[in-house]
Amino acid sequence: MINSANTSRRGFLQSMAVGTAAVFCTSTGRAHGYLTANDRPVFATIGLRNQGWAITSKSFRFADFAALADVDSNVLGTNVEKTEKAQKKKPDAYSDYRKVLDRKDIDAVMIATPDHWHTKIAVEAMLAGKDVYCEKPLTLTIDEGKLIEKIVKQTGRVFQVGTMQRTESDQRFLQAIALIRAGRIGTVKKVTCGINGMESSPVIPVAPVPEGLDWEMWLGPAPKVDYRALPELREGYGGGVPLFSNCHYSFRNWHEYSGGKLTDWGAHHVDIACWALGATDTGPSRIVPLEYKLPVEYKDGNPVVADQYNAATSFRIQVDMPNDVEMIITSEGDNGILFEGTEGRFFVNRGKIAGKPVEDLASNPLPEGAIEEVYGGPVSANHTANFTEAMKSRKQPISDVWSHNRMLEICHLSNIAMRLGRELRWDPVKREVIGDAQANSFLSRENRKGFEINMG
Repeated sequence: MINSANTSRRGFLQSMAVGTAAVFCTSTGRAHGYLTANDRPVFATIGLRNQGWAITSKSFRFADFAALADVDSNVLGTNVEKTEKAQKKKPDAYSDYRKVLDRKDIDAVMIATPDHWHTKIAVEAMLAGKDVYCEKPLTLTIDEGKLIEKIVKQTGRVFQVGTMQRTESDQRFLQAIALIRAGRIGTVKKVTCGINGMESSPVIPVAPVPEGLDWEMWLGPAPKVDYRALPELREGYGGGVPLFSNCHYSFRNWHEYSGGKLTDWGAHHVDIACWALGATDTGPSRIVPLEYKLPVEYKDGNPVVADQYNAATSFRIQVDMPNDVEMIITSEGDNGILFEGTEGRFFVNRGKIAGKPVEDLASNPLPEGAIEEVYGGPVSANHTANFTEAMKSRKQPISDVWSHNRMLEICHLSNIAMRLGRELRWDPVKREVIGDAQANSFLSRENRKGFEINMG
């Protein structure tokens, strides 16, 4: 079901994609086209904890970082030091991202703030003439995605979403799509996305705001609330912050700032599933929350308490996709994607791709160039390389905003269905819930006064 808007979208992407096959990464480690120090793009990163540093550090080969911004002075200071050590030049440091957007020497920004900040910064960055690399999930709501699409088209900026499984993970996900396109499992009938569950929390009390954190700016567009935390610290990835809080690392457990596992891991695996199904121009027809557990009581789709995590802890959701394909999104089982067709099945995640169709490759390999055909040309060195190649050619990169928003609509709708406790029927042309005004009210969210998007 594709309307004229989708046709225009495809034409726009195709016009931006011509010449993709010509890009590659040189032996110097720079993206194609950036061959001298003076020719390298100038970047800034906004939001530096965890994934913010991850995307920055893997981008030093391709760009020079002139500035970093974060609302936590401790995080900012640490990453300025690490960046100076890595690139032998100290970047400027800002607590206010708007100072970054004011600079004319910065070509692109990398955004790795909590999700509720993504759209405001991304839109303002594009209007300020910057290309954008933004972490997933791109948006907090479906209507935010529509706004970003509008501004990308209006400004012509290059915009990469950080769904790096499209480029990285040793090309396992590209191989999975190539297997499906080659008919190695026949007609796809079912796809299961295992994305794990979230933990619940004890009651989290109001606590003093940590020194160095600008809590007002951290909240930004989200509702004004007290900072909450328990004293126990998180260990491992994202460690050094409270294990239970409504801030650093744990923000994904709160609908005020994110969408739980549905928009965290779902943004990765549902993306690959939709790409494999050829469903990046359309969407589902029905979302059914078969089984799920919310950690707190909800009324009219909203949590009734403010002192505990509120994103779903476990779930099994049925999504009716085009061509009678059933998608299951589940917190149970292995993290990864199981594709099932009329002639076989196989499983893929970041660590492996397994099943008889994969074993059969030993005697019946994929056609030459099958992976490159999926990608649209030689696979880039990493996701940032693809972004800088697109900046040079002015073509949209592999993780474009349109395909991302289409699959993210599934994740957002799944959360809405669980919050309301009922199935939803979706019109993928109008991009609205059919016959359910209450559900449609969750497609957008008003920014807090003083943090509206500056449309210039």
